[in-house]
Amino acid sequence: MQLIYHTFDLQLRHTFTIAHDSRDVQPTLIVELRDGDLSGLGEATSNPYYGITIPNMIESLETAKTIIEGGAYRSAEELWDLVHPLLQNNSFAQCALDEAAHDLFAKKKNQKLYESWGLNIDNIPLTNFTIGIDTVEKMVSKMKELPWPVYKIKLGTNEDLRIVSELRKHTNALFRVDANCAWTAEQTIAFAPELKKLGVEFIEQPLAANDIEGMKKVFAECVLPVIADESCIVESDVKSCHGLFHGINVKLTKCGGPTAAKRMIAEAKSLGMKTMIGCMTETSVGISSIAHFLPLLDYVDMDGSLLINNDPASGVTFDYGRIIFPNRTGSGAMLNA
Repeated sequence: MQLIYHTFDLQLRHTFTIAHDSRDVQPTLIVELRDGDLSGLGEATSNPYYGITIPNMIESLETAKTIIEGGAYRSAEELWDLVHPLLQNNSFAQCALDEAAHDLFAKKKNQKLYESWGLNIDNIPLTNFTIGIDTVEKMVSKMKELPWPVYKIKLGTNEDLRIVSELRKHTNALFRVDANCAWTAEQTIAFAPELKKLGVEFIEQPLAANDIEGMKKVFAECVLPVIADESCIVESDVKSCHGLFHGINVKLTKCGGPTAAKRMIAEAKSLGMKTMIGCMTETSVGISSIAHFLPLLDYVDMDGSLLINNDPASGVTFDYGRIIFPNRTGSGAMLNA
């Protein structure tokens, strides 16, 4: 077993702005697990908000290299457990490794990843396409550049309702909005009736993650469903979100990869909560890993590879929000030659 690193600077099609970040370039780490003629690929992007860099991900993985390359494990889940004590402080690094392991072990079974998980893709959700914060004119231009059935609109400005109202004039698509912790409980409750009239399906993470009392009020009084993102990072957060949110948005990078994400989704479903997976501007490697969760999800935000100009990989593709799986085993992702 060999552990191999591939690093890339991804050029974004447009400056991507959310309530607490703006960027034009997204560094990413692609991890390859090679065993003979088979290779598994996984990915995690850097993230200043969480203190994640390419060097510190590699440094973390190097601490577990002896275990990883020793190959004394029979599944991705077994590897996750073996290395977690060493990688628990860098979930992004663990995610990249875990995605690669799931890809590799599915290939060893000569199965697509969802097949190796006992799932089928007969009934799967469409992915939304994200419109980052910008001038209204540029946000409209982005929608016209890529007509789509579902848009997620990043908010957190002083003109949020006007933005959604103006965008509505240019499309009949379903809207979702993501405030990235920028609102108060009072704003959320006041905005929701107007957003509902404008065809918004749900509000993602309206309040700061530590505003528990505010979320109790929102959960009780908001006319739209609310979905947790920053409030639901790791497995222990799922139970804490019950009674505060109607659903959770799991990020593979934040929780440590598919192994942990599957457990989080199962727990959320047991609590009667909606399930979603979001992306972190990954290439087709990370996005293809997300795709295999689709049978387990109510919603998905897996547009990362559509936001970049220089995808170094290929994998799942899109047809007006519909995900198309390549005819390859594992996750279906492969690095371009």
